[in-house]
Amino acid sequence: MATSQEALAGKHAFVTGGGRGIGAAIARQLLLAGASVTIAGRSRDALEATVAELSSLGEIACVTIDVGQRASAAQAFADARARFGPVDILVNNAGQAESAPFLKTGEEMWNRMLTVNLTGTYHCTSEALPDMVAARWGRVVNVASTAGLTGYGYVAAYCAAKHGVIGLTRSLALEVAAKGVTVNAVCPGYTDTDIVRGAVANIVAKTGRSKADALRGLASSNPQGRLVQPVEVANAVLWLCMPGSGAMNGQSIAVDGGEVM
Repeated sequence: MATSQEALAGKHAFVTGGGRGIGAAIARQLLLAGASVTIAGRSRDALEATVAELSSLGEIACVTIDVGQRASAAQAFADARARFGPVDILVNNAGQAESAPFLKTGEEMWNRMLTVNLTGTYHCTSEALPDMVAARWGRVVNVASTAGLTGYGYVAAYCAAKHGVIGLTRSLALEVAAKGVTVNAVCPGYTDTDIVRGAVANIVAKTGRSKADALRGLASSNPQGRLVQPVEVANAVLWLCMPGSGAMNGQSIAVDGGEVM
């Protein structure tokens, strides 16, 4: 996506799960559009490696965060503001996926999926939104999943959490519609990330299928017959963050090659 280097100049973007995969791709696109970017995650090593990789593109820094813990989120946002000022753009990208038949989905797994994927989105949005409302301008983009738009077997907890993210997106979008803030979701299909590589390894371990066969099985849900690439998700996120996308609000955009119509 070709963007003006000045389109987001002066804006501070905060990206959770920014150390790798989709989050790192989003950070890159926001930097190219002129934003200052704070990436956040649990792995300091991964975050610092991404900062080193992208530092030539613009202002980027990192903070550690456990999105499931409100105190951790509060500290991370305070540190980010101290460096780059109030947060104008929030990308809730941090997430985790685990699979199991429903009757083997224990309460610990259930709570873990809700905490990371849904409560984490709540914590970070609660921290960022006051800055946006005060400025009368802001963008919240939740990286959900096609699992938030449809059902998949063996990932009931993950689907429930991502459906919750979609509901939160729609509800909050209405609350802030007249305050200069938009809230949208991007819903990737199977994407070439660590989560999908973990899913492939799980399929191989449980079924004895080859890695290539397991990967083909996941990619087959995409009518284009391939995995989505992180930069394709990042381009959709960037578009929703642009000043000219202000009429986009409360939407859940599938980036999946046509899987969910």
